Amino acid sequence: MPDYRVDERDIRFVLYEQLEMDKKLKEIPDYQDFDRDMYDMVLNEAIKFAVNEVAPVNRCGDLEGCRFENGKAYVPSCYKEVYKKYAEAGWIGLVSDPEYGGQGMPETLGVAVSEVFAGASLAFVMYPGLTAEAARLLLHYGSEEMKKLYVPRMLSGEWQGTMCLTEPDAGSDVGNSKTKAIKKDGRYFIEGQKIFISSGDHDMTENHIHLVLARLEGAPPGTKGLSLFLVPKYKVNPDGSLGEFNDVHLVSIEHKMGINGSVTATLSFGENGKCEGYLIGEENKGIQYMFLMMNGARIGTGMLAMANAAAAYLDALDYAHERKQGSHWTQFKDPTAPRVPIIEHPDVRRMIMIMKSTVEGLRSLLYHVGLYADLAEKHPDEKVREHYQDLLDLLTPIAKAYSSDQAFRVAELAVQTYGGYGYTKDYMVEQYLRDIKITSIYEGANGIQAMDLLFRKMTLHGGRLFMRFMTELNQFIEKHQNEEKMKDFISKLAAARDSLVKIAMQYQQDASSGNFLHLLLTATPYLELFGHVVVGYYMADQARVAIQKLEEIYKAKGADTEEKQKELVRENEEAKFYYNKIQTVKFFLNHALPKVKALEMEIADDDKSPMDVIL
Repeated sequence: MPDYRVDERDIRFVLYEQLEMDKKLKEIPDYQDFDRDMYDMVLNEAIKFAVNEVAPVNRCGDLEGCRFENGKAYVPSCYKEVYKKYAEAGWIGLVSDPEYGGQGMPETLGVAVSEVFAGASLAFVMYPGLTAEAARLLLHYGSEEMKKLYVPRMLSGEWQGTMCLTEPDAGSDVGNSKTKAIKKDGRYFIEGQKIFISSGDHDMTENHIHLVLARLEGAPPGTKGLSLFLVPKYKVNPDGSLGEFNDVHLVSIEHKMGINGSVTATLSFGENGKCEGYLIGEENKGIQYMFLMMNGARIGTGMLAMANAAAAYLDALDYAHERKQGSHWTQFKDPTAPRVPIIEHPDVRRMIMIMKSTVEGLRSLLYHVGLYADLAEKHPDEKVREHYQDLLDLLTPIAKAYSSDQAFRVAELAVQTYGGYGYTKDYMVEQYLRDIKITSIYEGANGIQAMDLLFRKMTLHGGRLFMRFMTELNQFIEKHQNEEKMKDFISKLAAARDSLVKIAMQYQQDASSGNFLHLLLTATPYLELFGHVVVGYYMADQARVAIQKLEEIYKAKGADTEEKQKELVRENEEAKFYYNKIQTVKFFLNHALPKVKALEMEIADDDKSPMDVIL
């Protein structure tokens, strides 16, 4: 079983060289005293903890799984001590308000730290990850009493936070929720059942703080009639001690193909009419409040997928260097030729490059989204906040759906690289594949994300979100299109942009003529097309940085000929990194962006045969 490792160099490249996080966050008062040394210290500690503590429980958590006995759920035994250390180290509240027990770090850094931990064990980090998101919602919309009574104990890891949306007859159709909130003498009592509740009930924390969507009697139909309630498993006394049981029952847990260490629960609220909930904010505005947690969880889900894809890629890369099979491709007809590591085989190289370029592109996408979140929430200039909120809103469904779909393909290729061994439990890649799959289903299945992008985000504020992105993309293309070493990259990116715009214009015509079926049938391919363009843009930007850095190294080392430059790249680790980054971008733009044209053709065809076929 290979040791878990992290691509520290690429993480720091995106954070500090591409995003220039340490400089841009200086514009935010809360982070003016923060510098790269502080960020690196946190990142280094996260990597150390992930490698030494979290990664070792990944496989045992998968093999042991969770147990359901006598109405109680038990997490894998190997999790408990690590969870305790994780909580004591303050990782749950890394980006939360220090006033309530958080560390006050920026979201951009939090995204990078999340990658490190999620790659170590996806199932394990779901417990603290959901708690952090639930606490964030309470800090935004909860009463002062809720903030003071619940949030510190959630961030300390004493209590688990959950989000309770899904019901047996209301999966992604949240508006069809049947869970009731019954108002009596100014109090609210919850009755109903929620399913697929991650971390819904378990023995690792003493209390569970459920955020539950429920409908009051007489409330409007659909999502507009949902209210949000804080529902503790055990009521909490004013001094923070636990009170009486709150009539929240664990019915069962799911047995899944992956994330076996994560409890996925069915919960019953108010079987005896004694489940009290505490209203968050105003009645009938629950879905608005829950979107804060849902959108954070969507970005987090994309991160879970990317992190495990990154781990799968690095494992496959190591294996390809170690596994000897077949002769060199230049000697494939010679049966006496020596056997070589499979990394020498062109098709293996192709798979490795798909994995490498995809992972590095997704990392850049998700870290950009993290930076946008910081700037949208805390920048002192209102116009700047609006600008980045627009980009954040537009890219959230892409960060979730595109990342999870592409990450699964990376894990699939990792298994393929191992060959037969990849299909066995002797190596981690089969678990990465199983664990990643849920991310395309979580937080609104990817088809829902595609419809959110097309019907909501593309049209919001009269198309302002889309135009903001297009303005940035066009400015980048115009700025670098005549630079000798960027011209080829930019020409491919510009062609992909044109496809994106062409289909957007066709969709406008569809909407005007009432051809909504075409939009519904092609929303998912359009999200994929959009994702390729966004990541292509960020990858081209990485090439811009790498070209400049490599030229500086050549100049400093006196490598003024092609021969000297090749030698320097072989011997100098920094030169090798930037050279490889340029090659990786080149591969992505040549491998992924041609798919944009194919997707354009698929969408433009307006094929309605899926609805015409008799099934």
